[in-house]
Amino acid sequence: MCGIAGCVGHEQAPEFVVGALEALEYRGYDSAGIAFETECGIDIVRAIGRPENVRRQLAEVPHQGSSDTAIGHTRWATHGKVTLQNTHPHTNTAGTIASVCNGNIENYAALKSELIDNGYEFSSQTDTEVVPHLFDYYLREGAEPDEAFINTMRRLAGAYAIVALCAELPGTVYAAKVGSPLVVGVNSHEHFAASDPAVFVDHTDKQAVYLEDYDAAKLSRDGWGIISSRNAASAIRQPEDIDSIYQRTEKGDFADFMLKEIYDSPETVRSATRGRVRPNENIIKLGGLESVEGRLKDIERIIIVACGTSYYAGLIGESLIEEIAGIPVEVEFASEFNYRTQPLKKHTAVLAISQSGETADTIAALKKAEAHGLLRLGVVNTPGSTISRMTEAGVYCQAGPEISVASTKAFTSQVTVLTEIAMSLAKESSKLNHQLMEELTNLPEKIEAILADTSSIEAAAKKYAHYTNFLFIGRGYNYPNALEGALKLKEISYIHAEGYGAGEMKHGPLAMIDEDFPTLAIATNSHQLPKTMSNIEEIRTREGPVLALATEGNEAIARVASDVLYVPDSLEQTQPILNGVVLQLFAYYIAVEKGLDIDHPRNLAKSVTVE
Repeated sequence: MCGIAGCVGHEQAPEFVVGALEALEYRGYDSAGIAFETECGIDIVRAIGRPENVRRQLAEVPHQGSSDTAIGHTRWATHGKVTLQNTHPHTNTAGTIASVCNGNIENYAALKSELIDNGYEFSSQTDTEVVPHLFDYYLREGAEPDEAFINTMRRLAGAYAIVALCAELPGTVYAAKVGSPLVVGVNSHEHFAASDPAVFVDHTDKQAVYLEDYDAAKLSRDGWGIISSRNAASAIRQPEDIDSIYQRTEKGDFADFMLKEIYDSPETVRSATRGRVRPNENIIKLGGLESVEGRLKDIERIIIVACGTSYYAGLIGESLIEEIAGIPVEVEFASEFNYRTQPLKKHTAVLAISQSGETADTIAALKKAEAHGLLRLGVVNTPGSTISRMTEAGVYCQAGPEISVASTKAFTSQVTVLTEIAMSLAKESSKLNHQLMEELTNLPEKIEAILADTSSIEAAAKKYAHYTNFLFIGRGYNYPNALEGALKLKEISYIHAEGYGAGEMKHGPLAMIDEDFPTLAIATNSHQLPKTMSNIEEIRTREGPVLALATEGNEAIARVASDVLYVPDSLEQTQPILNGVVLQLFAYYIAVEKGLDIDHPRNLAKSVTVE
């Protein structure tokens, strides 16, 4: 949610920062801006909409090409409407300090009142405009710039990442974070700060330092350092090699990143299983869990915490772990887990699922688990992320960068990894293990078969794109598929969609059914298929259009459904991976039919880094 980039010592700093903001668009935006140093002071360029609008304006600004120090921000509005006045960077009245901020300053109202009493005037509705004014206040009080920045950070409450320039100390970028990601890129003569190290990996010596909460750092042409931290020991940190972890990604010949990422799914499954799933040896090897293997043997309960798509993957994981490993599992929205009062005993493990590894609610859930002394596990896609550092053990998804806001291949990899975890916890106790290993190795080819001919999905999308409401139903492992399918449709097509357990139709949802309210029924082969077929008949009796997702060879379903999409057969436990790909494509092609911006759906951000 929002993106930050800054650099010092770069020959064309403003150009670099704008490019970084374009790469950070996946984090969400409604406006963007940069600040950069010139011989005359600090210049600001801001624009509503995409960062490319900043690039156009920047081309008309004199002297920007000679600046080697700049910061920038993509804003996702929280405090105040989408206006130029509310767009970052913000400055003090004199324009000698510029800052950008991700997150929320929870005590901004009190700070703003205090600053107004000291003669400061505000021009925006944002919470973060207090930062440059407070910085200026401490400078006026006689503090040196380092001290003034540290004092400013110590006054702020909330979760934030901040980067700032101060004309009193040119060639310097200040950075600080609490609860929002911020990474420093290290080079011999250039230094960077960003929300995502992928934006600077090609400009550094492949070295980065992940700032910890309550860190304040100072970057200059000559070097960098932590100028304030929670304790003295943590102020000395060695940069990490990130070359093999972070790479920029391009969409190539695909129209959108979302489509490319769906088409990445076969390789996603291969990457998530490579070296881990060994059917010839009947072995599941998850190196990321080996360090806590002894503790896992004593686990009596697992709580999965996640948000959005990761939550729905967690629901599939719940069924997998309970059926295969025999361990009771609960799945909770991280935002609800954080504020519930519940018994948390020592033989409980908390498993956090997050694509970005920076989801604020999930991070808070892990802090609660830590406070109770619980084993903390993670399933994340981003090495080096906050959640990967907070957890004691875990398994990386290996899906590679996911740019489109709507998650696709990350869901595929999460479910694959959760299947592996379930088998790993079961060891030899489950008769299903070998079958599942064999099927996981076969899934990439089955996904490729789906992707080889999407004409029936495209045709269905065109037929159903005009509806304004949609119901998704499923049973068993297909129930979370229904929830996730509805979410995808909502996210990128803006069609109101609900996911429901098919067995609940008589308990309310049937009241909505008429000829203008279609249902997508997930009716792939399972022991509950006859019951799902009955639910479809209930809907058709009430003249509701039904688009069924069925297993290849099921001809009977065509007699009760209006339309049918077929998917290759699989084990009931792995079928959601194949179904998920079809549901993603269905939502995608509806959004295409409606002419929408698929990679950047309105009001949404890729990484939700504030509660």
